[in-house]
Amino acid sequence: MTTIRPALDAAARHAAATRTEALFRSSGAFRDGHFQLKSGRHGDAYVEKFQVLQDPAATSELCALFAAHGQGGDGETLVDLVAGPTTGGVILAFETARQLGVRSIFAEEVRGDDGSSRREFRRGFRIEPGERALLVDDILTTGGSLQAMLPAVEAAGGVIVECLVLVDRSGGRATLTSPSSGRTYPLRSLWQLDLPTYEPGPAGCPACLAGIPLEAPGSSGTGTSVSTA
Repeated sequence: MTTIRPALDAAARHAAATRTEALFRSSGAFRDGHFQLKSGRHGDAYVEKFQVLQDPAATSELCALFAAHGQGGDGETLVDLVAGPTTGGVILAFETARQLGVRSIFAEEVRGDDGSSRREFRRGFRIEPGERALLVDDILTTGGSLQAMLPAVEAAGGVIVECLVLVDRSGGRATLTSPSSGRTYPLRSLWQLDLPTYEPGPAGCPACLAGIPLEAPGSSGTGTSVSTA
């Protein structure tokens, strides 16, 4: 079975990381402060991907780095589709798929009656048994968004060849293990950061202890203040 080629060499990985960092910093997508992250934990740095993803040229360049992972050494395309979770993953999946000449789909978050959440491919999206899927996303903190996609791809009979993120802020500690099959999938990032996250509250978060105003960026706004009480 055709699989993803081995990891890019050290020089290529360094070049990709350097360029990704430059694009994030020049766009203002990397910020310092006191932030409530999507995972619910707090951090003293925040990566606002949409500050860079609003630039089509920068997005296309980043997706070209993704697309390199979906090609063999001879330029052969090694995947049949690219999939990402809503919201940022939609943009990245589309552009990466466009560059590879395959189709793109996205998985939406669905909540059950018991309050649990899962990811589903809706809107007529299908993965045929045996189709090779490249999964992409923007910022990884715990890996929850990508991990929630794994059962949906597996249930359809898709073959997950690799999972890619723009920025891994876990320092490489995060892993992607399917909650349904128990299988662990390869995870790679363009830019790896080691940014600590903290349990909310003065007992766990230094910024909470210092009384620094908490911001809830992302879907809550670009700098919405949140009470730390």
